[in-house]
Amino acid sequence: MKLLLSPDSYKGSLTAKEVAENMEIGIKSILPNAHIIKLPIADGGEGTVEILINANNGMLHRTCVTGPINDSIPVTFGTFNNNKTAVIEVAESSGLTKVPLEKRNPWETTSYGTGEIIKYALNMGCTEIIIGLGGSATNDGGIGMAQALGVKFYDKCGEEIGRGGKELLNINKIDVSGLDSRINECKIIIASDVSNVLCGKQGASAIFGPQKGATPKVVEKLDKGLENLGQQIHKEFKKDIMNIPGAGAAGGLGAGILAFLSGEMKKGIDVIFEYTDIEKEVIATDYVITGEGFTDKQTLYGKAPYGVMLLAKKHNKPLICISGGVSTEVEELYKAGMDVILSAMQAPMSLNKAMEFADENIQQTTVSLIRTLIIK
Repeated sequence: MKLLLSPDSYKGSLTAKEVAENMEIGIKSILPNAHIIKLPIADGGEGTVEILINANNGMLHRTCVTGPINDSIPVTFGTFNNNKTAVIEVAESSGLTKVPLEKRNPWETTSYGTGEIIKYALNMGCTEIIIGLGGSATNDGGIGMAQALGVKFYDKCGEEIGRGGKELLNINKIDVSGLDSRINECKIIIASDVSNVLCGKQGASAIFGPQKGATPKVVEKLDKGLENLGQQIHKEFKKDIMNIPGAGAAGGLGAGILAFLSGEMKKGIDVIFEYTDIEKEVIATDYVITGEGFTDKQTLYGKAPYGVMLLAKKHNKPLICISGGVSTEVEELYKAGMDVILSAMQAPMSLNKAMEFADENIQQTTVSLIRTLIIK
């Protein structure tokens, strides 16, 4: 039996690589001679750097940048293709996990560090930069990122604005004359794990602002601020980024990269597929096993397991999803083509316990799965 293991991470618990390794332990305990290929995946969020670097024999680099609350933080990014292609995770440079719980406030946080890490990659001679947008702490429309790369924003009095989402409403003029000219010679690929637009009920502020610490009043102001940014961009550069799917990703950072860096928006899972050999392995396998921290109907909107499912169905391969938790509302996933959806939890338990024992739970669930598959 040949099995392809392509899970996403169980966020906050196990990396995608660790999930695949625990699946393998479970399988090998029953079928020690099974042919197993491990190709962990991501959708533009956590794990994107590790997966692309491992798949392309790349290397990791470390530096320090300005964090989302304007402190200095250490960050890691990767390069491959002879250091010509860089892979950056916004979660590293401007991520929610970089901000203590009591200081989370997208009214104040900035994406400045993301611009600094882009500049670091340019200094290395990179001519292609892949930016994974998941996990941000910011809602500044990417103005911090742009400021770090030389863009200036002015208010009605002609004064240069500061950093953070609170400054969006003050933007009256945008000067891109100081933008790092090397951006024009660099291909920027946006790997997004969501398809939200910039503003409105499905926009960055309304959907993700509360997760980052925004109160309802702050959400309303941030939404108006992003609308102002979009209007200024359209007025000055004739670019309409307001309704592009993914523009609202990472607190509007997707929109900022589209507007100021001429980035190309792609689904994160499609970027992973493009830069790995996963389709070749799907063709050659008997079963495809994927998974994520929690599976529900939101998985249909560009999450990694859904992308794996589409690839499996394209080649008529059975698709099994083993996730940390599974919603009761997964009928749409079955209709879309998933063959089996399993929760890794072995008994009723708290979220903390489920995360603590995720490795053992995955192993045991995989054992049960394999025993079922070999019944004759």
